[in-house]
Amino acid sequence: MKQTLQLKLSQHLALTPQLQQSIRLLQLSTLELNQEIEQFLQDNPLLEREESVEDVQMVPLAGELPVSQPAQDAPAEDRSAETVGDQGAAGDDELSWGVELGTSGGTPRDENDDSDFGDIQAAATSLRDHLLGQLALVPLSERDRAMVAFLIEALDDDGYLAQPLTDLIEVLPEELGEDPDEILEELQIALRHIQNFDPPGVGALTPSECLALQLEAMPADPVRDLALGIVRHHLELLANRDFVRIRKALGCDEDMLREAHALVRSLNPRPGAQYAALDTRYVVPDVVVKKSRGRWVASLNREAMPRLRINRLYAQILQGNRNGSAASMASQLQEAKWLIKNVQQRFDTILRVSQAIVDRQRQFFDHGEVAMRPLTLREIADTVELHESTISRVTTQKYIASPRGIYELKYFFGSHVATDSGGAASSTAIRALIKQLVSAEDGHKPLSDARIAEILGEQGIVVARRTVAKYRESLSIPPVNLRKTL
Repeated sequence: MKQTLQLKLSQHLALTPQLQQSIRLLQLSTLELNQEIEQFLQDNPLLEREESVEDVQMVPLAGELPVSQPAQDAPAEDRSAETVGDQGAAGDDELSWGVELGTSGGTPRDENDDSDFGDIQAAATSLRDHLLGQLALVPLSERDRAMVAFLIEALDDDGYLAQPLTDLIEVLPEELGEDPDEILEELQIALRHIQNFDPPGVGALTPSECLALQLEAMPADPVRDLALGIVRHHLELLANRDFVRIRKALGCDEDMLREAHALVRSLNPRPGAQYAALDTRYVVPDVVVKKSRGRWVASLNREAMPRLRINRLYAQILQGNRNGSAASMASQLQEAKWLIKNVQQRFDTILRVSQAIVDRQRQFFDHGEVAMRPLTLREIADTVELHESTISRVTTQKYIASPRGIYELKYFFGSHVATDSGGAASSTAIRALIKQLVSAEDGHKPLSDARIAEILGEQGIVVARRTVAKYRESLSIPPVNLRKTL
């Protein structure tokens, strides 16, 4: 076979390292982005974070332009190139690497800010320390004190003794004895000591016993005695709101049962939870929405945006040293420029998408959830001239702050249900209507799912009973039998 050379033309998609980085940064949350940047700062000496806002030449951001200006409609890539490229691609004769290249700055914290930082700190005293502190004040023998301390260590975070005493005997230290019957009796006495500690209900084996311990600590009266009988023998009936059977079993009238029910609901079924360490997570919004001159306008949250620039000292060294030994540093310089440009392009794209969402959901910001309109990724993608996959990345774990609260951008998208007029109603708006109907219902005759579907149908929203049940469950609203009150 004769060998020949042939030319063949073909097209294929090639993702450059810069494009790959841009896509990766776009799908990161604010927390993940900061972690990524911290890693870049450690690996690349030519990149640095500007901590101070004083004496810094700020570069105008796309996010600082009024969203109504034509520049907002330009593609993200073009506007990012204008902002970053004019500085990052400067000629070698211009030492422009030391100025701000990218991205926004934050405002320093005001010393007079009266924010309560105590709210974000974990509980100072654990349940174990709280109980051991009380144990130290009780006059007990060393052996009894050891028994009580042993049981305190066995309590879970809610204050319950999760294991039976018979099972705990097997893991008891040998120096405390070997007779099972004697040890079991001592453990029962030690448990009684714990159950007399604060908070009331601690050391219980079951929720029923926990509530009963709290009631026993109250002064005796007819209502308390009735509540005690309910939690000891009819707690399951109370959970199912089977008030008729409870009244028959305890021989009480409706008024007494109502008072006893209210007393039981005032109890704490998790007495140890107040001493558990707090794992509070805070969301930093990427975009802030405010109403300006009758229009809802989105702007970037400068507190969520990192401030990056090229290190001036290393830039000067690189400019003065143009031999082969500076090749590695030149590569790091280019990587730093790419990162600054991609970070800015990320926030620019988030702003464009956010403003497009705000423009279509302005009724929501004016009137609340009941005014939410159906919205799809395709609609926003067509508006900002980006791919649906890009919109999906932008709206995942990105948050928008408004006078109505902080929402993930994905919150504004949802399915729709047809209306009699030929239009469509957002699933979010339907959930809000269901919540309103349930909150306004008569507790003696709560609305069934079928009745809610009928009421929505009277308002022109065609929705099946099973759809109402699905939306109700997503709102954590119990079924009709569990919403019935006395």
